[in-house]
Amino acid sequence: MSSKMENLEDLYEDLLKDLYSAEKQEVKALPKMAEGAVSPDLQKAFEEHLKQTTHHVERIEDIFAGLGETPRGKMCVGMEGLIEEENEILQEDAEPIVTDAGLIAVAQKVEHYEIASYGTARAWAEKLGYDDAAHLLQETLDEETMENEKLTQIAESHVNMEAR
Repeated sequence: MSSKMENLEDLYEDLLKDLYSAEKQEVKALPKMAEGAVSPDLQKAFEEHLKQTTHHVERIEDIFAGLGETPRGKMCVGMEGLIEEENEILQEDAEPIVTDAGLIAVAQKVEHYEIASYGTARAWAEKLGYDDAAHLLQETLDEETMENEKLTQIAESHVNMEAR
């Protein structure tokens, strides 16, 4: 990709690189989140999402392989900031269940960031005629949406009430 943004193709590849960086950062953060959570269902959700996130990384690599490009070379500063928030929550002197509520909140910020980004990437892939990539991006978008719903369910079923 050229360093200058000249068209939708350039924006699309740049967004995919951003997502690749975001997912790689999340792969490193999720084990710490699982370890820091006290609710067994939240620990399990983070562990399962780690497995899913490694597939998200592979999907982006597959998309770039189809473009004859590499996904490397960009740091997702949005995810970097969100992961810093996760680290702050883990370092707070808080009741463990309150930490869980905080971890859910920041994990949902991550999911919303990814949902917005994957939705845009999918729309651009469709516009550019990359039907296979659009399908892969939709799969990831669906999984991120389900993860967000799972976090809401955990929060509403017990964590928020116990943290109160």
